[in-house]
Amino acid sequence: MGLTSNKVLALAVVLAVVLFAATVWLWPRLARGGVRAVLGRIGLLLATQLALFASVGLAANNSFLFYGSWADLLGQEQDMGVVVDHSAGSKDIRIVGKQAPDVPGGSRPSVGGQIQKVVVTGRKSGIDSPAYVYLPPEYFQKEYASSTFPAAVVLTGYPGTAENLLKGLRYPKTAFTQAKEKKMRPMILVMLRPTVAPPRDTECVNVPGGPQTETFFAEDLPKAVSETYRVGTKARNWGFMGNSTGGYCALKIALHHPDRFAAGAGFSAYYKAAEDVTTGDLFHGDDKARKRADLLWSLDHLPQGASSSFLVTTSKQGEGNLRGTRDFIKKVKAPARVSSITLESGGHNFNTWNREIPPGLVWMSGRLSAN
Repeated sequence: MGLTSNKVLALAVVLAVVLFAATVWLWPRLARGGVRAVLGRIGLLLATQLALFASVGLAANNSFLFYGSWADLLGQEQDMGVVVDHSAGSKDIRIVGKQAPDVPGGSRPSVGGQIQKVVVTGRKSGIDSPAYVYLPPEYFQKEYASSTFPAAVVLTGYPGTAENLLKGLRYPKTAFTQAKEKKMRPMILVMLRPTVAPPRDTECVNVPGGPQTETFFAEDLPKAVSETYRVGTKARNWGFMGNSTGGYCALKIALHHPDRFAAGAGFSAYYKAAEDVTTGDLFHGDDKARKRADLLWSLDHLPQGASSSFLVTTSKQGEGNLRGTRDFIKKVKAPARVSSITLESGGHNFNTWNREIPPGLVWMSGRLSAN
């Protein structure tokens, strides 16, 4: 059983409950004096505390994915990084690993699909970034051999890892299930974190004299993917989605580049670029660039794509973006379209996003075209 397995967590919780009950039950017997009684009390207390600590630690790790495996936790994950040759003529996407999705029949690509670990070279931005590409089962089936597929870029929040999208947020498994149940069409997912110039949070803007993150996501990434996989190059073939910082980026890129992305979905997104110690100086005094990074300002002052669609999410209790989300909805003008998910309650966390991602993927699929 893996470190992030729910079975391991359940076992730790059960053990903690059993040890607590045993402590209460046996305490009268161990209350008398003597070395054995004292050692018994110490042993029960220590065992109970360790089980409780393990339960809390496993629950926290399952939520935030600090460690992905037992080997990672124990410091045994020592695989070296992969050097990618970016000389002239090399591909803009290099596949450096493959793995089976956590779905029935996942070991066979034509049944469960495949997740490819890649390195993307941004020719125009000068940025290189690791990513995961989920290919649905249909991509490997003979009847779809000449078919193209819609694709969506999927981003985590800051400072999350791309692995969160596979494990904590379960994008491939959710996409597989939704497609199998005929709720959405098969779709390719390109999953990565918004921090393409770590550790800096660039808020997906082109920083003067710094990382050209917007160019990477808006131009380099879809171009590289379309040249490597069977994905079209038109806006209707591409969507962008993400949570928190990734949600802001998704809405921002789709809003500012309607010629490249037809749809943008922001789960628990905010609507104005953060400026703090993690971002540094993003705009270098350029007030026009700062205003452009404010999505509500952009909706008021910049053209909206005629075929653009947006999905925004919030909750009545637990999220801080309720007012901004309502303002965003009001400012989207026809023929652009906007949809929303408003939960009764839900915090800024994986549990909330896992309630929004399944309908979000269905929504995204309905806004994109394979051709």
